[in-house]
Order: sequence, then structure tokens, then C-alpha cells
Amino acid sequence: MDVIGQCALLAAVRGSPGNMSIFAPASPGAHSIVDLAILTFVVTGLIFVVVEGVLLYSVWRFRQPRVEQTGEPPQVYGSMPIEVAWTAAPTLIVFFLVLVTTRTLWDVEKTQPKSKPGDNTLFVNVIGHQWWWEYVYESYDGRILGFVTANELHMPVSDDDTMRPVYLTLKSADVCHSYWVPRLAGKVDLIPGRVNSLMLETKEPGLQLGQCAEFCGAQHANMLLRVNVDTPEEFERWLANESKAALEESAVADGRAKFLAQSCVNCHAVRGTPARGTYAPDLTHLMSRQTLASGIIENTPETLADWVRDPQPIKPGCLMPAFGLTERDQQLIVRYLLSLR
Repeated sequence: MDVIGQCALLAAVRGSPGNMSIFAPASPGAHSIVDLAILTFVVTGLIFVVVEGVLLYSVWRFRQPRVEQTGEPPQVYGSMPIEVAWTAAPTLIVFFLVLVTTRTLWDVEKTQPKSKPGDNTLFVNVIGHQWWWEYVYESYDGRILGFVTANELHMPVSDDDTMRPVYLTLKSADVCHSYWVPRLAGKVDLIPGRVNSLMLETKEPGLQLGQCAEFCGAQHANMLLRVNVDTPEEFERWLANESKAALEESAVADGRAKFLAQSCVNCHAVRGTPARGTYAPDLTHLMSRQTLASGIIENTPETLADWVRDPQPIKPGCLMPAFGLTERDQQLIVRYLLSLR
């Protein structure tokens, strides 16, 4: 695929640019952030207008020297009212902005409650890797889940009668990353050796896009985020499917054997098989995902075959090598992976 084709495909997968605008909030936390941003713009805009206004007036008012003046003009060494004004005014402005920022942080940073039946709360561990996202679903509505997916977060939508918050526990497996879905929340860093948290909640179903917002290596720009906000019924169906082990299909038995015979099993996991790797994305329900390579290409039979053949042209520097498979072995493995739904 040429560069233009890759760019067009990437734009299609990412969605419209408006989907990542902080000025189109889709959650209470994002609304608070936008309100703070607008207020800050207004305050700093007024300061700019006043300062530039005084400057322009002074340039215009004193544009011509006084002809009758001789010698050095009178020297003014201080003005108590002016000094008090330019000290007190910035202090009051900063104090005001500190207060409203603190209120916004209070709105955005929610303490994680304990899971209990009937609370409609989803708990997920998010682990940042170079360069993909791991999601460990812990519990929902008091039910223990305990399965792992990659790169695409699914969450239930809230409505006027029932709030369905999602509490994310953020960790890093290697370097610093940052979790940022602009329409749902502010960015929160994932720091090695530390644990951060983030709460998401929205009444707007559909796909929300995000991006790793902390430089984490060569493929940082291709470490994308996709949050699928499902209806409660859709989310329950998705949970039921993801909780299952991989289905055994006799039609792909040869491909399964070839996959398990490769070193893929050292990095990837497929529940219900001897493949139990934790270093790379869990593949148990690979074909239920819309994208591959952390959101940069569509998940189709053709792109999956290209990825298995050699992922380096698609995502240079990624930690998955080309295995030099024969054409037949590659076809068998791809056919097996296509059965993982």
C-alpha cells in the first residue's frame, strides 16, 4: 500500500477530526474541563486586550516628540498606587483561577468506589505497552469478569435514569504513556511503578477516539485509542462473548496446530489453548475488534494476512517480527485467526 493509500485508510479508521475535539464534550468531566478552558480564555483574553490597548494608546498618543522640550524629561522613580495595582490585580486573578481549577479537579477526579451488585459500575485495568493498550476487565455490576482484551475499550452508555460509570486503573508495562480521550476526560499519565486512575461516563453512544498523549517511542503517534460506548443490551452481549474461551472448529484445526507450533504462543494468549503469553495482545476474540495494530488499520482478512506476513512495513519498529512463514503456513494461521470471534 502506498503512502497516500495508508493515509486515506488511517483517516477512515480514525474517524472525523471533530471526534477528538475537547470543545464537543460527551461526559460530565469533559464538560467541566471545557468550562474551565473557556473561562481561562476569557480571563486571559481580557488581560491581553487591556495590556495591548494601553500599549497601542501609548504608541499613538506619544508618537510625536514635543518640540518645545529641551533636556532630559522629568524622572519618575515610583508610584505607590500603580505598584499596588499591578501586584494586587495579578494576585487576585491567579487566586480566582486556582479556585476554579481546584473545583474542576474535584469534579473530574472521582475516587473509585468498591464494586457491589446493582451499582452498574465497570472496573477495568488499563496497561500501556509499546505500542498498544491492554484491558483487563475486572468486574461489572458486582459480577467478576476476569478476561483480557486489547486496544478497544467497550463501556455501557448512561441514561437519565441510570448512570453507568467506568473506573480505569492505569498502569504502564514499560515507559511513560498517557491515556487521553478528549470528549470523555482529560489526559492521565501512565507512569512505570505507579498507579493512576480515571473515571469515564457518557450518555452519548457510539465510537469515541483518543490518543496516547505522552511520547513513548517511535510508534507513539500510532498508539491510538478507541472507546466503544454500547447500549446496555449490546454491552451485555459483548461481555458474554468476550467471557468465553476460543471456540474449537475442526475446519481450522490445521491452522490452530500451526499457530501453536510457532513462537507466537510465547507472546500471545488464546483462552482455551496452550497459548498463554502476556507480552502481546490477547487474541481470543481477535475478529470481534474493528482494527489491528492499536487502531491504525482496519481488521479485515486482507490486512490481517499482511500483518502476519510482516508487520514492520505497517508499523515500523513494532516488537512483532516477521517469522518468514511459508505461504501455506501463513494461510493456515490466518484462517485460524479469522475464526477467533
